[in-house]
Amino acid sequence: MYFLKKLLLSCILLMLLAGAGLLFWATQPIQSGVPGVSYQNVPFTIKPGSHLRSTADQIVAAGIPVNAELLTLLARITGQAGKIKAGSYELKSGATPKTLLRQMVLGQFAQESLIIIEGWTFKQMRTAIAANPGLKHDTIDLTDAQLLAKISIKEKYPEGLFFPDTYLFAKGASDLQIYRQANTTLMAHLNEAWSKRDASLPYKTPYEALIMASIVEKETGKKADRNTIASVFINRLKAGMMLQTDPTVIYGMGALYNGNISKRDLQTDTAYNTYTRIGLPPTPIALPGAESLRAALAPANTDSLYFVARGDGSSQFSSNLDDHNRAVNKYIRGGN
Repeated sequence: MYFLKKLLLSCILLMLLAGAGLLFWATQPIQSGVPGVSYQNVPFTIKPGSHLRSTADQIVAAGIPVNAELLTLLARITGQAGKIKAGSYELKSGATPKTLLRQMVLGQFAQESLIIIEGWTFKQMRTAIAANPGLKHDTIDLTDAQLLAKISIKEKYPEGLFFPDTYLFAKGASDLQIYRQANTTLMAHLNEAWSKRDASLPYKTPYEALIMASIVEKETGKKADRNTIASVFINRLKAGMMLQTDPTVIYGMGALYNGNISKRDLQTDTAYNTYTRIGLPPTPIALPGAESLRAALAPANTDSLYFVARGDGSSQFSSNLDDHNRAVNKYIRGGN
């Protein structure tokens, strides 16, 4: 009897020591193989349907020197064996087996990023998304119309419907996620600005305001001028004047544009030539940012009808043609 008690106590003691040892191991930084040096950031992927031991083996196979048997045991003892989520991860420097396990249970996937630039066309956006290696390319063979249908956008033309920003996503996420998020973000900005608009603005729909925002976006990169440039175009619309803005002409030229715009180009009629047609073009011409959206729906209160680039990124504004001609002579022709 005494022997059995002693054996039982020995077993309990061994179990306690083993548990303490496992706990100590679980809370120590995963080492690189060099004494005292933690492992640096390492990507790894857990395949869908992987069982616990297979998960541990995939981690080791990715080059992370963690003990697969102990990691499996830790997951079972802590009740997390069936909670690990498949996906792409990144082991951070200083991570421990405990934090590694928690990362996979919480599904804290490796983050990738994609930057969509203000003023890009939708074509440029599609090119950037298609070239991003972190995305799963579910839309690469879709037409623009098919892509819009996939994300339930009712507009027939995609230009301007996506917000330029930096988007974060889990590695391997569908590119549809970026398109949905960019459209949702654009609509949120547009609807907010539309709800605060001045009732005197000459827009019948938010889409018309979006068209104007895209023109403002392409006309200047100087934030301080955007509200005044928007006021010029709005004053022209109200007066029944042509907008006469080069970026719309360039957009209408498409692949024919070679970096220069000629008098003949300004005289060649297209749906986007605002030198030959009164009013807004039929669609946006670029992806407008938040500043341009706000400018289109909260323009400066001016009587300006003209502007010309000063050559330093800013613009000279005029309310009549004589002043405008003098500004053109000064800033374009180099006169006095």
